[in-house]
Amino acid sequence: MKDMQDAVADYLHFLRVERQLSANTLTSYERDLKAYIKDVSKVQQINTLNDVDRIHILSHLQSLKTEGKSSRTLARHISSIRSFHQFLLRERVSNSDPTVHLEMPQMDRTLPKILSIEEVDVLLATPTPMKPQGLRDRALLEILYATGMRISECISLNLEDLHLTMGFVRCFGKGGKERIIPLGQSALTACEDYLREGRPKLIKPTHRTDIIFVNQRGKGLTRQGVWKLMKEYAVKAGIQNEITPHTMRHSFATHLIENGADLRAVQEMLGHADISTTQIYTHVSKTRLKDVYKQYHPRA
Repeated sequence: MKDMQDAVADYLHFLRVERQLSANTLTSYERDLKAYIKDVSKVQQINTLNDVDRIHILSHLQSLKTEGKSSRTLARHISSIRSFHQFLLRERVSNSDPTVHLEMPQMDRTLPKILSIEEVDVLLATPTPMKPQGLRDRALLEILYATGMRISECISLNLEDLHLTMGFVRCFGKGGKERIIPLGQSALTACEDYLREGRPKLIKPTHRTDIIFVNQRGKGLTRQGVWKLMKEYAVKAGIQNEITPHTMRHSFATHLIENGADLRAVQEMLGHADISTTQIYTHVSKTRLKDVYKQYHPRA
């Protein structure tokens, strides 16, 4: 198994150095491949990666399916395993690629959960602006809804990325790709209040940082920290459905499209490489339209 683990380590090094993938993407690859190696070596008793065949991979995928993994998760595992074996073939660690005739599972087309405009308004008004943390949280929620940024992009923002006088924010998405996103007046005001009144009280003299959103110890907020904050504010706001930081991204995109925004412009702001990814929000918009029709049309 040691040789297999070394091969995974070499592949992750390649992804980090040559492909320059983000830390989150690398973590996903590492998690998938560790589970795969553990299965083929310990459960299926395969000694070397050169002995892995298509049937062994199918067996691993079946075990994941038995655990209740979704088709989307299975597809991600297949992608991780396939790219790993292609790397092994290129590096001549293996003589063949057992994933050649492996098919992707039929994807479950699940529509993203979003908030209504009224729910967003209530949520954004929930943080108490009397405390530094309240000013921070309001600015954070405003930024997430105003830009549709991923939470990892938002918590990585530095002071130099925020251009309040010009009314835009710069962020770096997947693959380090830069994009510029406009900011509405509500988000600009919330950020100004936080930077003037809140952030200076959270920053510690012993720990100076350019990160915009910091915790009570003066260090950058984590994904888990933001997730916890949003859950607490959702409860206070009386929002029944469970929400995540990504809910704000979905709501941002859907509300723009519902109000007539160009799909290409939304794609640009979200940082989607392929417009087909953005098109999911047109389906969400149509679904909501049907719900409104059924609820209010007298002959629906």
